[in-house]
Amino acid sequence: MTRSYQIRTYGCQMNVHDSERLAGMLEDAGYVRAGTDVDPDVVVFNTCAVRENADNRLYGNLGHLRPAKDRNPGMQIAVGGCLAQKDRGEIVKRAPWVDVVFGTHNLGSLPTLLERARHNEEAEVEILESLDVFPSTLPARRESAYSGWVSVSVGCNNTCTFCIVPALRGKEKDRRPGEILSEVQALVSEGVLEVTLLGQNVNAYGVEFGDRFAFGKLLRSCGEIEGLERVRFTSPHPRDFTDDVIAAMAETPNVCHQLHMPLQSGSDRVLKQMRRSYRSQRYLDILRKVREAMPDAAITTDIIVGFPGETEEDFEATMQVVREARFASAFTFQYSKRPGTPAAEMEGQLPKEVVQQRYDRLIELQNQISWDVGKELVGRSVELLVAEGEGRKDTETHRLSGRARDGRLVHFTPVGAVDGQVRPGDVVHTTITRAAPHHLVADSEITAHRRTRAGDHWEEGVRPKTSGVSLGLPSFGAPPAQPAAQQGCAC
Repeated sequence: MTRSYQIRTYGCQMNVHDSERLAGMLEDAGYVRAGTDVDPDVVVFNTCAVRENADNRLYGNLGHLRPAKDRNPGMQIAVGGCLAQKDRGEIVKRAPWVDVVFGTHNLGSLPTLLERARHNEEAEVEILESLDVFPSTLPARRESAYSGWVSVSVGCNNTCTFCIVPALRGKEKDRRPGEILSEVQALVSEGVLEVTLLGQNVNAYGVEFGDRFAFGKLLRSCGEIEGLERVRFTSPHPRDFTDDVIAAMAETPNVCHQLHMPLQSGSDRVLKQMRRSYRSQRYLDILRKVREAMPDAAITTDIIVGFPGETEEDFEATMQVVREARFASAFTFQYSKRPGTPAAEMEGQLPKEVVQQRYDRLIELQNQISWDVGKELVGRSVELLVAEGEGRKDTETHRLSGRARDGRLVHFTPVGAVDGQVRPGDVVHTTITRAAPHHLVADSEITAHRRTRAGDHWEEGVRPKTSGVSLGLPSFGAPPAQPAAQQGCAC
């Protein structure tokens, strides 16, 4: 009998992409995706360990699932990802109804571990200390018909004192350029219009094979792939951000003028305590160079409030950098103490009420800046890649949503020069009429609408399924086109 599966994903884009790999492997092993109205035979939790409440969230969800497991003893529950790498055997001690625990280094083991646990009728826990199989060699069932994630590396060589990721994902391992470009080409052959290059420290790419200019070359090579309309990347590190990458962004037509670059703090003293290896002026200088080369660039960031020992003067330094940087938006976090990180043992852990008060002030400032920056775009014509599930009130307002080339979210009215129904994956042109702190609105008529293969696939319920890309030698330049039939589709 065919068994069904469901994957629940928490955390960053890397986890989202890992879940696509897990789905691809399960489907290759004969599983089918569970419908929304049935209980799945296998539930996989792909976890994150960055935030302090990650543990409570996982064990709470496992507790909610226990009655279903009791009703159906044949159901299997698997836990993977960063929290599994951290907690290991502790998971089955606290939740003995879990069948499989696997780590960040052995995604490919999941189907075998499920089968072994079913045969032996006992939990299987397998956590490796280093990468077993590079994730790119595994098949992937893609979630989007029009946009795809492509990893350039896994792991991280940084030693930020607040971050647990290097301990859980290991040292940086780079893929060869030819592999990356082959995967991008495979996605484009399936109708995908946009790819996002992923790495924990994406612009350090090339360190493993000794080419410090490799990332800029990779961006330019993506520009040679016919049919690839948008290229994004996340997340770069200010320490490794070089002028050749700025030039590649500015000179490669399909590379989007969007930059997400974590600041974390505007205080040089706190940056030193964080081991961030750059200072606020260096950060602002990068932003200046990016805007000189690409005046329309939208720049976003990550900021941590309440790092141990942060003074009011340190926090005000962060506020000042935010004022100068004029970010389009910012992901702001209250410092979360993670056992095993150096920051967790530092003196000066701040009271919750102090952190909350600073956090609220930062949010208020950034919301005002985002709104002001958005107002500057009113009246501007934009090209939107129509998205799925981006607008919570689209049904009520009869709007659709899409992403501009600079990554901004735009809610638009689907009237005007519309060639049939507007679908996710299609491309439209319209004009911004209003701004809000977290999005833009375009209530003017559509001036152009292009139906795409991605839109056709979305309408048909077809999603790309890419085979694993095997290891190859370093090379740059666009790979030869591959027929779509070689890759196949899954729905």
